[in-house]
Amino acid sequence: MVLFKDMSSQQSPSNSTFEREKVFQWILELTSPETRENALFELSKKREIVADLAPMLWNSFGTIAALLQEILIIYPAINPPTLTAHESNRVCNALALLQCVASHPETRSNFLVAHIPLFLYPFLHTVSKTRPFEYLRLTSLGVIGALVKTDEQEVITFLLTTEIIPLCLRIMETGSELSKTVATFILQKILLDESGLSYICQTYDRFSHVAMILGKMVLSLAKDPSARLLKHVVRCYLRLSDNPRAREALRQCLPDQLRDSTFNNCLQEDKSTKHWLQQLIRNLDSTAASDPRQVGMSPLATQ
Repeated sequence: MVLFKDMSSQQSPSNSTFEREKVFQWILELTSPETRENALFELSKKREIVADLAPMLWNSFGTIAALLQEILIIYPAINPPTLTAHESNRVCNALALLQCVASHPETRSNFLVAHIPLFLYPFLHTVSKTRPFEYLRLTSLGVIGALVKTDEQEVITFLLTTEIIPLCLRIMETGSELSKTVATFILQKILLDESGLSYICQTYDRFSHVAMILGKMVLSLAKDPSARLLKHVVRCYLRLSDNPRAREALRQCLPDQLRDSTFNNCLQEDKSTKHWLQQLIRNLDSTAASDPRQVGMSPLATQ
């Protein structure tokens, strides 16, 4: 077909002509409401197998519009929360294809320019604890996680113009362990960027909100440990300590559980987290030792 002529020339040796023709057919079927559900299901299974699926999806006529339509159809089921398991599975298949587009270097920039992540934010606003909603939030977070995983300035710049930080913070406070882990990973990636760290430490309100949620997570982890979640929490704290004013504030508000033996069991088998935590404590202790006059200062004064 002319529509896929250029893309089919990039065929991977591991994919047979027949398999790729099936992929082409499923992409075409996305544009028809009658055949879309099965096409979503089949393509979502192929997203990690077909290397150039993202350019195929982005450059084929009507495909992204069809995926966005799947998202828009679900909005009425958000409030009041009536989302069914079937509806959740279907829209999550569409989100999985958007994650594929967000991950690919040839389509990621266009994905941001089109502001497609904003269509997912209503899903991150949901608070229902039912499995369909949890699955929806987690899959939506996965799309944002795929973006920040690339460590590209363009991604961070885009996200800082949106409400992703407060959305992640709320999920970090109230979500399931897996959702908390992905949301904390997203915050960590934002913090690791210089502009992200500067943004969060720019005002007292921003920093205190982040510090408060991280502190609550530490208290929760002390009761119900999770090594993978603790890893991201500690990395966020360590990165915050790179900012002089945030470092002074953390010296006064770092949870005691990160200084005592509370997490020894978690840290025994996780050398990287143990190293980060030790570095964090050294950063905070060196601040106090080097400038005792800062004790009692009001850090991060409101700008």
